[in-house]
Amino acid sequence: MPAAEIFIQATETDPDVIARGAVREAHERLLSGLADLTTTQPVAQGSEPRSAELVDFCLHEVRRYLTTADRDLYGPATEDDETRLLADALRVGAAAVNAQIDELATAGSVDAARLGVMIMAALDTQLQIEESVLLPALAGLPGVDPSLLTSGLQAYLAGERVEQSTVIDVRRIARGGRHPRVFARYAGLAPGEAFILVNSHDPKPLRREFEARYRGAFSWDYLQAGPEEWRVRIGRVAVDA
Repeated sequence: MPAAEIFIQATETDPDVIARGAVREAHERLLSGLADLTTTQPVAQGSEPRSAELVDFCLHEVRRYLTTADRDLYGPATEDDETRLLADALRVGAAAVNAQIDELATAGSVDAARLGVMIMAALDTQLQIEESVLLPALAGLPGVDPSLLTSGLQAYLAGERVEQSTVIDVRRIARGGRHPRVFARYAGLAPGEAFILVNSHDPKPLRREFEARYRGAFSWDYLQAGPEEWRVRIGRVAVDA
């Protein structure tokens, strides 16, 4: 087995540990930031309200996290019957938090403090479900590598702008992680969008998996068929309204 595929379970090289660590770190950053900005300040001492900072944190930090989680965690979860309802419920919760952020953006300083506390409470529940229910459920799905699903969260933690790659060269991915990476990318596609898969051989086994899981919902077009490199455009079929 290649060295890149070897990990020691329950250590820092275990994919589950990597995923849990990234999710927990992101959650702690959000909740500690909100706790700091919603702490009551003594007006008698002339301290200025921090409502502007709170609005900025929610509009940028919280919303950036929710967008990343929707794509990297909720999206893949909707592709399996066992986790679809859970992902749908989390998306409802995220929509409620976003609605509160909209209200916060136009609120006065007094209402902003109240809304900040409400957002923190709602987000705390959301994040607890992600960490204690969703992530273990995803880890239990066949062929899913949680550390690949949370790569976007790791970029979020690093302050990087998360871009969805339009090309996935699976030759650079360890065996065992290739198909999960491809399916995670497919889950993030909007109807009509596509990405390009690059491989050193004809990915027929992967196509059979797509047929079994997404028959009629995906497109598969060969752009290059060997002899040393195969390129396939894989897309999510747009559904007519």
